[in-house]
Amino acid sequence: MTGPGDPPEGTPDGAPGGGDDEYRSVVFDERFVRAARLQEFSADERLGEHHAPAVKARHAWLRPGGSRQAALLVLLIVLAFGTAVYMGIRHPYKAPEPAPAQPLRSSVVPLAPPGTVPGATPEDLFAHSPAADYRIGAAGINLPTVERTAHFSDGQIVTAMSIAKDYLVRSSVDPATLTGGSVRPVRLLLDTGQLDQFDRSLAHPDDNGRDAATGWLVRFDPKQVTLADRDVRVDGTLSATEVGADSLDVTADYTFVYAVRPAPGAPRDAAGQHTGAPTPGAASLVTVRRELHFRIGRDDLADHRLSVVQSSLQAGPMSCSADPAGTLHPLLAGQHAGPDRPAGTDPYARGRANASLCGQLSATSQPTPSRPTR
Repeated sequence: MTGPGDPPEGTPDGAPGGGDDEYRSVVFDERFVRAARLQEFSADERLGEHHAPAVKARHAWLRPGGSRQAALLVLLIVLAFGTAVYMGIRHPYKAPEPAPAQPLRSSVVPLAPPGTVPGATPEDLFAHSPAADYRIGAAGINLPTVERTAHFSDGQIVTAMSIAKDYLVRSSVDPATLTGGSVRPVRLLLDTGQLDQFDRSLAHPDDNGRDAATGWLVRFDPKQVTLADRDVRVDGTLSATEVGADSLDVTADYTFVYAVRPAPGAPRDAAGQHTGAPTPGAASLVTVRRELHFRIGRDDLADHRLSVVQSSLQAGPMSCSADPAGTLHPLLAGQHAGPDRPAGTDPYARGRANASLCGQLSATSQPTPSRPTR
């Protein structure tokens, strides 16, 4: 009989345990299995080399997530840049250009003295004149306390008034400017749009309201007058007002007082009228009041420039017949205006208005020296 674990036919003939013994020679040991190299063929390899793929392979740059997006991005950037350049060159609506500088409008009024011009030493004249308490030079042009406006900070307003102060000093206090020297320091402060008018006024001065050199600066004829004291007495006010989102109007109202005497070799009758000979060696005072309106744009703050849009100058003692357009010709110590007095203006007469524009210098504006020079 067969045992309980044997197959019905019994165990195979031979070795105990049945027919498994004949396969023992082909059983792999553990080291052989671990060293075995397994390789699984792909679907294409199993189909053979002559098999045509059902779907055409896509190029590498067209694969999603690859370099296709980068290439498209570069292309879009190039197109956008090219469009911007093209529109910037060809677009009909260009940015508005800055408004040109306004031309200067000026007036120069000589002031005739009521009597003989007093003469003395500069110190005595200043001490006994309304300018006794005036400060000297740039110290007399003080910047006021300012407050910001809608479009300008307080610092920008201070900068604008500092530019105006520089112009006042260079055009009214600098000895070189006063005596016919270089005007370059004044010219450097002007807006480029006013340079042609400035040059024309200095080269060919004319009292026509536009081309007076004395509308831009204070200048004496060096052949007739020299400075008796280089210290100019100054007093006045400076203010600023916003006139737009991009510009300020700075107003200056200053009085400048100069001590002068006849230049060496000057003619005895410097004014060209019968006003008497000047007192030798004596100094006299010349008072000049300047009212100026400056226009300073936002760009001018960085460029340290301005436009002089309006200038009003009154100077005396002078003869009414003196031509003040090019240089000032003050009456000197010992001289007087004589019969040359302010003339009336006929509003019914045709021709240039205010052709005889002249004023009267008040007696109180003249110094009363303690020991006048005779």
